[in-house]
Amino acid sequence: MSAFLLNALSFVVALGILVTVHEFGHFWLARKNGVLVKRFSIGFGKSLVRWRDRQGTEFVIAAIPLGGYVQMLDERVDPVLPQFKDLAFNHKTVWQRISIVVAGPAANFIFAIFLLWVMYLIGVPEVKPVIAQAQPQSIAALAGVQQNEQLLAVNGRPSRDVRTANLLLVEQLGRSEIRLTLEHTETARQREVVLDTRDWQFDPERDSVFQSLGLSLLLPQATTTLAMISPGSAADAAGLQAGDIILAIDGQPISAWSEVEQAIKNQPEQTLRFMLLRDNQQLTLDATPALTQDSAGFSLGVLGVVPTVSPWPEGLRYTQRYGVFAAMAEGLNQTWQLTRLSFAMVGKLLTGDVSVKHLSGPISIAQGAGSSASIGLIAFLSFMALISVNLGVINLLPLPILDGGHLMYLVVELIRGKPVSQRAQDIGFRFGALVLLMLMGIALLNDISRL
Repeated sequence: MSAFLLNALSFVVALGILVTVHEFGHFWLARKNGVLVKRFSIGFGKSLVRWRDRQGTEFVIAAIPLGGYVQMLDERVDPVLPQFKDLAFNHKTVWQRISIVVAGPAANFIFAIFLLWVMYLIGVPEVKPVIAQAQPQSIAALAGVQQNEQLLAVNGRPSRDVRTANLLLVEQLGRSEIRLTLEHTETARQREVVLDTRDWQFDPERDSVFQSLGLSLLLPQATTTLAMISPGSAADAAGLQAGDIILAIDGQPISAWSEVEQAIKNQPEQTLRFMLLRDNQQLTLDATPALTQDSAGFSLGVLGVVPTVSPWPEGLRYTQRYGVFAAMAEGLNQTWQLTRLSFAMVGKLLTGDVSVKHLSGPISIAQGAGSSASIGLIAFLSFMALISVNLGVINLLPLPILDGGHLMYLVVELIRGKPVSQRAQDIGFRFGALVLLMLMGIALLNDISRL
């Protein structure tokens, strides 16, 4: 299956499930509170499949799988016969209406807990966040971070694995300092260091959060032995072969793969002389990297070689697997952590600590769905849990067109003792739609620029 088809199929499956869960939350609470649900639609546009249940609700699967909605009986939308007024949404108490509105995002949070619970029942492969190196003069090096130290906590919050440590560090964007708790892997000595992050610059499209702080993690390393040559590439034309060991480039000895990458990228369309070791014999070949451009428009060289990777360091990988109740507790904890991070990122967008150029749209989500699906079930469940939490958080934002906007109006009604005027609501809905369309446009443009 091509990458495009995998991305598209994974996106449709993931979004379809998450939208169904969200809308089912509204649907279930509406019925529990005696509201007549006229339509439950997954997707928009032309109906592909439709049916009705005994209570008269029309269920629809539509052609455009980019959302969904639950249409309830409501006098503000359509005329309602007197005998059916008790079934209308607007005739329910404020607290009943609040519960129906909140039920959608709540369903997404509950579903994320369920997904994470399943993951931890199966077992989640994790990697310990052990420092391999702090780059000279980096934020981490100036704070005194040393190699072979494991990151135990970020500002007092435990970071047992690389994934959690990554989320915790991203959450600190905008802070002037970050407190790290470290433990040396050989001596077991624990200590704390404080990173001065007043000048911290983090671009997720260029570096990982660890690299932006000057940290290299202990992971399998690319070696100077070639694992694969791309057919038709400059390396293939020059005669390089899998298994070749690069000893020198243009007379400069090579000790790490990063030196090979640097030489190739910095010299597009310039002939490089490679000294190789092949079958225990030295030979020399000339190769000319092809010219290409990165996402920022800078020229760089590409040779078409893939290095072999060293084995995982011993004791670095482990599996987090729990029993039924412990897995549920971990699912709750991880969902809370993702929720906290999502709200924090929204706040950082408003304060400017995170740029809108990092917003992602449907293309990036589809790529994430496809790549996680290609890795395996655990990765796909983790991706779905993350998107489910994000869907819940986004819908709670106080934009009138979202659930959070409806909730805002209902809270005002609860305080005032009377509803917000229809005119004010209409103005708010138009404003909310404009803001949402603007953000979606920015996210889509960001997606296109990353292609």
